[in-house]
Amino acid sequence: MTAPIRILLADDQQLLRYGFRLVLEGEEGLEVVGEASNGLEAISQAAALTPDVVLMDVRMPVLDGIEATRRICSEEGSPAVIILTTFDLDEYAFSGLRAGASAFLLKDADPEELVRAVRIVAEGESVVAPRVTTRLLEEFVRHASQAQEADTESIAELTPREVEVLQAIACGDSNAEIAERLYVSEATVKTHVGRVLSKLGLRDRVHAVIFAYEHGLVPPRPAP
Repeated sequence: MTAPIRILLADDQQLLRYGFRLVLEGEEGLEVVGEASNGLEAISQAAALTPDVVLMDVRMPVLDGIEATRRICSEEGSPAVIILTTFDLDEYAFSGLRAGASAFLLKDADPEELVRAVRIVAEGESVVAPRVTTRLLEEFVRHASQAQEADTESIAELTPREVEVLQAIACGDSNAEIAERLYVSEATVKTHVGRVLSKLGLRDRVHAVIFAYEHGLVPPRPAP
């Protein structure tokens, strides 16, 4: 029998934690193992309970969710973190992704969307654009006060095909969509994705998206 996915809820609003618990524990194979009402509690609970996934609120007292995410993800064998926020284009959410989170979700996401995100990140994947992540990244890059110079050394390590795969990831394409676009098998795409992440020293697909946008491999669309 497969072990359940262990989840830690970190949010300063008890009612929201209760709602998340009801949704998640109503699904087969999901188990809420603990709750935290601030960032410091989240760090200590993550260390003590070793969850597979942490649902992390951005704005919490004592220590915010961004710093809590950074500290949790800096540890070896850390759980996957899903950043939860209220606003579509919350720059704090982008900071959470840069701190090591693997997904970004709005607090009003459909229950099915929340459950799907938990299952995906627990498998070591990431939720690149459940609803607004790509738009969030584009806004961040468009309004950045300083454009980062391309990391030419790291990018030079990639083959032309790996660059194509990275650009497709940044556009939010799934492995199946990339395979169809490049006329290769999904297994081949998975191999390319693994090599891209390894060569660039990236945690997962979300961080590949951030890298691609920050380094100009996928320029943001013009503002409407």
